[in-house]
Amino acid sequence: MGYDEPSSKRHATEYEAEPLAKPKKSRVRLILLGLLALGIGGYLAANPDAWQQISSLAGGVQQQAGGGRGAARGAGGPPPVHVATAETRDVPVVVHTIGNVLANSVVTIKSQVDGPLLSAGFKEGQMVKQGDLLFRIDPAPFEAAMRQSQAQMARDQAQLQSAQADSDRAVMLADRGIVSAQQRDQLVANAKALAATIEADKAALERAQLNLGYTTIRSPVNGKTGPYIVYPGNQVHANDATGLITITEIQPVKISFNLPQGNLPLLQARMREGDLIANVAIRSDVAINPTGEEGDDRSFPVKVDFITNAVDQRTGTVELRATFENPDFRLVPGELVDVTVRLDTLKQVATVPREAVNIGQNGNYVFVVGDDMKAQMRPVNVLFQDQTISALGSGVKAGETVIIDGQLRVNPGASVLVTRPEGEAPANASPQAAGEPQAAGRQGGGRTGG
Repeated sequence: MGYDEPSSKRHATEYEAEPLAKPKKSRVRLILLGLLALGIGGYLAANPDAWQQISSLAGGVQQQAGGGRGAARGAGGPPPVHVATAETRDVPVVVHTIGNVLANSVVTIKSQVDGPLLSAGFKEGQMVKQGDLLFRIDPAPFEAAMRQSQAQMARDQAQLQSAQADSDRAVMLADRGIVSAQQRDQLVANAKALAATIEADKAALERAQLNLGYTTIRSPVNGKTGPYIVYPGNQVHANDATGLITITEIQPVKISFNLPQGNLPLLQARMREGDLIANVAIRSDVAINPTGEEGDDRSFPVKVDFITNAVDQRTGTVELRATFENPDFRLVPGELVDVTVRLDTLKQVATVPREAVNIGQNGNYVFVVGDDMKAQMRPVNVLFQDQTISALGSGVKAGETVIIDGQLRVNPGASVLVTRPEGEAPANASPQAAGEPQAAGRQGGGRTGG
């Protein structure tokens, strides 16, 4: 029998043999690192500028890391801001809205009698004047009815003459006692009844003449005709719901627009003075001439002549209308236009860029930068503002410097760093700050004026 080694010794031998493989992996890593170092060295030797870029990048990362540690210790610099100077000027108080062009009147032409439509005296889309012939309806039945009424009245007139003569004789004979009073009264009443019949015949004749006149339809207004609703040759009926055609009066036209009810006092004041003018501008998507060039006639003033008598409760606005003569038919009913109304002019008030005004819990405020380069928080009274400026009633004086960008990083009473975007004129700041280099401010460094 041979001798068998204990299993523990065999396992120990296997475990001791494994570390022999580690030096092979280490040698492979060293070879790879060497090849990588040679490659980097060759690249840097072939590209000298690459080493400078790597050095500057490493320096920037180190500087940012140092800045972060400084900020953590509370040693950060003042926040950079952009500023502007408050000015004094006259500010027109204007409001802008969208208006709608309305026809001065819209008339639907309807037939007042029944009959076949014989002809039309116009073309679709033609301009017509008041009294122009529009349609003709067959007049033959109405001419016959008129002749019948005339004959009826002639017969009744002849009967009236005979009854009147009998009445006169009966009155004379009754006075002599030849005819009784009853016969006299009967003959007089008969004459009066025939006289009333004549009046009814006259009314019937006038009605027949009117119906005959209705067979010729004329335009009641000056305007532009629309498309035919009923074409000639069709049978028409009195007061059809659809009518025959629609005429739109487009000289003049009305421009309707709405403004907030808060402007009503100023609107009424200007209306009383007769100086409420709306400047109407045709929208840019409407071509004025075939060449597409915009001329001076794209915008024009129109006098406002109507303010509604009630505020729309759904929108809180009031409707205004201005009448425009529309001499060259430039406006069409239903068209949208831009409307600008000057309500007032603020004389010599302080103005700042709109971006300078902030809204807080206590109302509007601005940050003012003093000569010590510290931000002061001031409440302001905004009289009017548009897309570019805000007119202030109090809080800021002309010549003071206000912050227009970077307010979120500013604390009242803290120092700020006035910067400006590259290529712009230097921001208005204190004399001390004006002499400092602006490049340092753009990099987040520089000194404060405090």
